[in-house]
Amino acid sequence: MPDASVVARLRAAGCVFAEEEADVLLAAAAGPDELNSMVARRAAGLPLEHVVGWAEFSGLRIAVEPGVFVPRRRTEFLVRRAVGLARPGAVCVDLCCGSGAAGAVLLSAVEGAEVHASDIEPAAVRCARRNIEPRGGRVHEGDLFAALPGGLRGRVEVLVANVPYVPTEEVGLLPAEAREHEPLVALDGGADGLDVLRRVAAEAADWLAPGGHLLVETSERQAARAVETVSGHGLTPRVVTSEEWYATVLIATRPAVPQPAARA
Repeated sequence: MPDASVVARLRAAGCVFAEEEADVLLAAAAGPDELNSMVARRAAGLPLEHVVGWAEFSGLRIAVEPGVFVPRRRTEFLVRRAVGLARPGAVCVDLCCGSGAAGAVLLSAVEGAEVHASDIEPAAVRCARRNIEPRGGRVHEGDLFAALPGGLRGRVEVLVANVPYVPTEEVGLLPAEAREHEPLVALDGGADGLDVLRRVAAEAADWLAPGGHLLVETSERQAARAVETVSGHGLTPRVVTSEEWYATVLIATRPAVPQPAARA
């Protein structure tokens, strides 16, 4: 049973899951002084994952550092779909990787997978290296595909791109934990939330192997426009949803054989 005083402090600070968070903090703290410091930081609004230094994601403990996007539980639905599409030894990419949670799961769940991850944020790259490289993957710093080794072009079988998709005008409506402690570049998807997806879709077919898949998390209301976006770049889309995870995922596949040109 969690310490009642810890629960009371967390509840007073507005933590909805005060009992569960108290359990996590009590398990993580080395002693009373550290526990008090952790509770104070959480009560001040720091994300729980930044306080303890890790997030539970798809059965793994993922290292998370201050200033790095915290992997969301709903994204487990995206990653599970990616794992299901990856054959043993598959070449996989975790684009906009953040902490590298997706890449770490692919390395853990797909036998012999070759996994590369990239992010434009130096803090995210440092964090992703902690999660991915000990498992045998590689992490690169840079803007989207520009960060990847050229030798991956046309070979990627599973491309996970958890791009930001919050419309700019709605970023201010996000919980303070996200607005104040996570990088804006990981949240803001432009005027309609699809700016980064457009950039990914424009190049994805060149990097995917024939029959390879691009997987992107989006919102239910954006799904139709996201489908149009990838369709315009030679990919065949389908949308899968999960009520349990409150998640919407776009899976866009490069045709396994060249498609005939449309007649004029």
